[in-house]
Amino acid sequence: MANACSLQQPNADQTPKPTPDLTEAQKERLQLATFAGGCFWCTESDFEKHDGVIEAVSGYAGGSVENPTYNQVSSGSTGHREAVQVTFDPQVISYEQLLEIFWEHINPTDGGGAFADRGFQYTSAIFYQNDEQRQLAEQSKAALEASGKFDKPIVTKILPASQFYPAEEYHQDYYKKNPLKYGLYRSGSGRDDFIAETWGDEAKTLSAPGPTPAEATDRPEYTKPPEAEIKSMLTDLQYKVTQKEGTEKPFDNEYWDEHRDGIYVDIVSGEPLFSSRDKYESGTGWPSFTQPLDAGDIVTKEDRKLFSVRTEVRSKYADSHLGHVFEDGPKPTGLRYCLNSAALRFVPKEDLEKEGYGEYVGLFEEQAET
Repeated sequence: MANACSLQQPNADQTPKPTPDLTEAQKERLQLATFAGGCFWCTESDFEKHDGVIEAVSGYAGGSVENPTYNQVSSGSTGHREAVQVTFDPQVISYEQLLEIFWEHINPTDGGGAFADRGFQYTSAIFYQNDEQRQLAEQSKAALEASGKFDKPIVTKILPASQFYPAEEYHQDYYKKNPLKYGLYRSGSGRDDFIAETWGDEAKTLSAPGPTPAEATDRPEYTKPPEAEIKSMLTDLQYKVTQKEGTEKPFDNEYWDEHRDGIYVDIVSGEPLFSSRDKYESGTGWPSFTQPLDAGDIVTKEDRKLFSVRTEVRSKYADSHLGHVFEDGPKPTGLRYCLNSAALRFVPKEDLEKEGYGEYVGLFEEQAET
């Protein structure tokens, strides 16, 4: 079946659509991601409705013919897939979140096309821009396979990005320019019925990019430094964990078996977070605590990455990703704050006073008395 794009072909102009006005700082941090999810009208609209996506350009990826036209690609003879190239701000929306959007708007078990559109040119693929994107895409695909969401194999390809060719101008923002025709096509294609049946409300939500850091008026000494300073002060692992919501290896991190008295502070801002008094051996290979020093200094949010629902833990002032909290801990709270050592710095009790954390010395004096 030909794609509904053939309903309208006024010209073959492939001039890219204009991008929004951006500051120089925004332009410097923008990244690209490329996805093939069947009809690019639909894939474009699914991405552009999310904050942090600057634009999604409809086009052609993966083939061997230079500057292909829609007619050439739709014939299935060029080796291209209909695809979208997404320009996004990683400080607002992460690549992992883009992967979530992608998976939840396609049928990854369909190797012959996408919904009503049949043929190789409509099959799904992730085109990675670099090795980090490749690893994240592979992890995401593996998590989807392990989730049991589908009873058929996941056939979506993960491929290196090659030359991306923007499609003709009339294909760009088609869902905005021709809402009636687009709506008729989309409702008739079976895409939305499949999404609703498979994902329900999950496809309508997205893990937030992270809470907006609270105004540090009550603790002005703890603030989040500028991005450049954060990069210079952290190791690659610390940056990946705190700023990119990464996870370090279990049993191979600094504090999983730390037993000294003291407190754990945010590696970025220094804000005090947890005490050794509340630390326990969870057997997970990560430092685990039953409670924070002050619950008001910890921010939690729902995390739907990797096709499961967890509760993420972040610091209040630096907005650092710390780890997750689970309801399988010991008394008295029944909670397990499972954290990354890379997000923390340990201050032993004998150094609390000289490092400016004298208010916490009493915690360990009380412990000694009891």
